[in-house]
Amino acid sequence: MNVADFAEIEQEFIERVHKRVWCSAATVDTRNRPRSRVLHPIWEGSTGWVMTGRHTLKTKHLAYSPFLSLTYLDIADPFKSVYAECRAEWVDEVAEKQRVRDLFAGTPPPLGYDLGLSADNPDYGLLKLTPWRIELGDWFGEPKIWQI
Repeated sequence: MNVADFAEIEQEFIERVHKRVWCSAATVDTRNRPRSRVLHPIWEGSTGWVMTGRHTLKTKHLAYSPFLSLTYLDIADPFKSVYAECRAEWVDEVAEKQRVRDLFAGTPPPLGYDLGLSADNPDYGLLKLTPWRIELGDWFGEPKIWQI
């Protein structure tokens, strides 16, 4: 079922992704080959945040193609998957990096954690994820799909 407004799926989306915490994230390398890794985003509505290394292979991939495909699965309920297709952009403003760092640090584990780096540390990279499509999968019912 297609939904026109993110608000229609927001609560269920946040519940699912914050319960699962970790997701598989795929990028495309400079030779157009997919590359997967595990990420730990936190979501504020339809905006995802990832604290990560700023000088990684992921950085090179996102410079080539700024898109990430995220998959959340829960082994206890594998039929209720979440797929988020996102545009990723680096946020370099120290105030926003500090705000998101505080958001992670102030959120109880396992979703929250302390990065251990100051907001002005050049090794601390902050990725902002802006989805253009989110699917709340349901093997025994109809998936809910929101897209721009």
